[in-house]
Amino acid sequence: MSVESPYAARLGEIPVERHEVQVLDSMTAYWVYGPPIDVPGVPTVVAVHGFRGEHHGLEPIVAYLPGVRIISPDLPGFGGTPPIPGREHDLGLYAGWLCEFAREVAPGAIILGHSFGSIVTSAAVAGGLETPQLILINPIGAPALEGPKGLLTRLAVFYYSMGARLPEKLGTELLRSPLIVRVASLAMVTASDPALRRFIHDQHDTYFSRFADRDVLHDAFVTSVSHDVRAFAGVIDVPTLLIAAQRDQITPIEGERTLAAMFPDAELVEIAGVGHLIHYEAPAEAAGAIRRFLRLPVAPSR
Repeated sequence: MSVESPYAARLGEIPVERHEVQVLDSMTAYWVYGPPIDVPGVPTVVAVHGFRGEHHGLEPIVAYLPGVRIISPDLPGFGGTPPIPGREHDLGLYAGWLCEFAREVAPGAIILGHSFGSIVTSAAVAGGLETPQLILINPIGAPALEGPKGLLTRLAVFYYSMGARLPEKLGTELLRSPLIVRVASLAMVTASDPALRRFIHDQHDTYFSRFADRDVLHDAFVTSVSHDVRAFAGVIDVPTLLIAAQRDQITPIEGERTLAAMFPDAELVEIAGVGHLIHYEAPAEAAGAIRRFLRLPVAPSR
């Protein structure tokens, strides 16, 4: 990372430790922000990042949640977590992995998912993962191919298909192409502030290509465009918070409103002026919504 985070000062005040745990007979890397796991009486959230991301992506929201323990793993095949050997990385794999991870590291924790992570967390909770509350940020509430950027999604389908079919070295180079990463970043960013835009692009430049191999990436992409949260909403009976962007390029806000109505017990918070990158562009607003939902004291101002 070559551009300083505008949230660095806040984040620097929050302790963080890296840990590893065996899940599905493979190592999972995870980071604990805030009070250590052995400190009792602290609200604990297991946070699952989005497609092609890793735990760093949710750090701006973490920065606005002092006093909350955030446990942030890297999904299998991304960041510091290797793929699960001999397994297709489909939704069943990811949901099963999350269930085992949460039960091993933080049983009974609040579950949070961003974007692709909203699909994984919803599938896990619908499948039996016990949690008192569920938080979904930029939830995928409709098929990606039907969203406002449906054409770009179809181009992405072609891109990931080519990456999987070309000779391995060439295909991997295509999937890690800095030019393609920048195009994807430009398609998602809505911020007008030049410094914030530079930070967001630098985040994608730094972390968007830290996938293990092209097979895992292709599996995860197919999973991300083949599923959405609607399939699980009706059977999730825990209180659920949806934090949606009114300019989301993946799921239009009308789709998010429809999705919220499908849950037995859900609250929808809409953030104006931003798109699918709430975690970068409006982390304070997202954290404020989370605090209200969890009935936590307001974070001290700086």
